[in-house]
Amino acid sequence: MTKTRRRFSPEFKLEAAQLVVGQQYSIRAACEAMGVSKSSLENWVRQLRQERVGETPKSSAMTPDQRRIQELEKRLRQVETEKEILKKATINSTGLCNTLL
Repeated sequence: MTKTRRRFSPEFKLEAAQLVVGQQYSIRAACEAMGVSKSSLENWVRQLRQERVGETPKSSAMTPDQRRIQELEKRLRQVETEKEILKKATINSTGLCNTLL
C-alpha cells in the first residue's frame, strides 16, 4: 500500500507554528493538536522565526509579507529576463529585421 504525502497550506503551517512561537505550546503538544509530525512542525517553527527577522525563505513563505516579497522577486526576475532579450534583439538588429539569438 502506498502512502500519499499530505500537503499543507501556508496558512495551516503558520497557524501550527504560531502555537509554538506565539502561544508557548510545546512542540509535542502542538503536533498532537494539529495532527502533524514533529519534524514538519520543527521546520515550520524555524521558518516562521526566520521570516519574522526578515529572512526570505527558499520554500513557500508562510507570512503574508514574505509571500508578497517572493511574488515581487519573481516578477522582477521576469522583467529582467525580458529586458535582456530586448537588449539582444536591439544589438543584433540590422535595418528593419530584428533577430533573437
